Amino acid sequence: MEPPDAPSATDTQPARRSLVLPQLLEAIDAWQLEPTAERRQELGHVLERVAEQMGLGIGRLRVKAPPLADLDLDLVGGTAGAEFALRVPGDAQPIGLARISGDPEQATAMAHALERGFLAALVRAQAKRATGQLMALDQAVRGISGVLDVDRVLQLITDRVRDLVNAQYAALGIVDRDGMIERFITSGISDEDRAQIGDLPHGRGLLGLIIRENRTYRIRDMGAHPERYGFPPHHPEMHSFLGMPITASGAVVGRLYLTNKLDSAEFSAEDEALVEMFALHAGIAIENARLHDQVRRLAIVDERDRISRDLHDSVIQAIYAQTLSLDDVPDLITEDASEAARRVDEAIDALHAVIRDIRNFIFGLRPVLLESGSLSDGLRHLATELHRNGGVEVSLSVPADVADHLPIEVVAELLAVTREALSNIARHASATHASVELSATSDRMLLELGDDGRGFEPERATERGHHGLANMRARSEALGASFELQSGPDAGTRIIISLPWREAPVKRVDP
Repeated sequence: MEPPDAPSATDTQPARRSLVLPQLLEAIDAWQLEPTAERRQELGHVLERVAEQMGLGIGRLRVKAPPLADLDLDLVGGTAGAEFALRVPGDAQPIGLARISGDPEQATAMAHALERGFLAALVRAQAKRATGQLMALDQAVRGISGVLDVDRVLQLITDRVRDLVNAQYAALGIVDRDGMIERFITSGISDEDRAQIGDLPHGRGLLGLIIRENRTYRIRDMGAHPERYGFPPHHPEMHSFLGMPITASGAVVGRLYLTNKLDSAEFSAEDEALVEMFALHAGIAIENARLHDQVRRLAIVDERDRISRDLHDSVIQAIYAQTLSLDDVPDLITEDASEAARRVDEAIDALHAVIRDIRNFIFGLRPVLLESGSLSDGLRHLATELHRNGGVEVSLSVPADVADHLPIEVVAELLAVTREALSNIARHASATHASVELSATSDRMLLELGDDGRGFEPERATERGHHGLANMRARSEALGASFELQSGPDAGTRIIISLPWREAPVKRVDP
């Protein structure tokens, strides 16, 4: 198609502008989406045609408005005509300059069209970048959320923040109470290069500045900053810098350091805002990982306490009961050999059960005493054991409708308390009679353990090395039960455990 003739005096300016503006916007938009040399050349041709249609000449055009790609065109109009600044409303700094020759009014109209076209392209580019940054931020946050290992989450934070703002290097520093760096996690540098650098940084220079002041620093060139300290031998060259603290619950938990922005001479204000948003999530991730680690450590302590209580309340007591039954075997060998043999056989069987209990406790399984899952069976077994091994008569009152509808964890704890109490009767009470009574009210269950022995003063019962009463109380309280101890010199002992009703879940049988 041949270009139209030069405009005549009868042409209207609005009609002419309505024809050229869509062409111009389309060309600018195509270049903004794909700022290649080919697209740049196509945009130049369109500008020249549009100028010709308006009876104008266009020469030099420069646009510098990140995140738009830089544009520098030398067109046929050369340096003739007036120079127009292309501006964003409210911004004193122009985003570009255009040289246009011809009718001043038409030249001004074309300059306005260029300004609107590049402004629209700039808004689209900013929206695209913001969307990309939010997607990158979302991906980075997702990458660290849910990670509960402290070392792993620190490394992930360092890797993600480096990718987030396209930095060559990133580091995360953790300091001790004296403000000295005790951990320094890096990203972008190989293990071999890091080993050549040597010791951890000491927190001098810019690193120390952020540690002391706990605020963000964005610096174009580290080497020109007055707080610079210098790098050790074999350290990579670094220039642009962005550093800021990471906080959680109002406390600083680390510092982020980013260097060498790869696609620009320096980190931007947008980079700073993006890293600050990421740092908020990083602080939460670090705190969560640390809390998880503390919970894990506490769980280990709790497990050790459980094993200690189980060994003391069940295994040790069972072994002690067998020592009582074997005490007079040497005399029985000559007086009643068959009775001696019977006791030895029973002790062997009991010790085999103890060995199984030890294995069960190590792996957190139920002891042999719980094989039936019945509190009444367990209490009868313990009463029989006390009578056989300690020579103490035991009266037992255990209604089945009370004892046999309890969760297994409740049964386990009540049997452990009972075993400890009956073992104490055998060892310390010098009793002739003991009682085990189970009863219930509308909302509570009572387990009462008593003897007619010599008793003791409860306030003196917690001597060093005697853990039985403390273990019984701890087990009771773990069930939400009250633990009451009644005793006195020559007054026997009574233990009362009052437990809220907790029935075992009813098992459904599918038809």
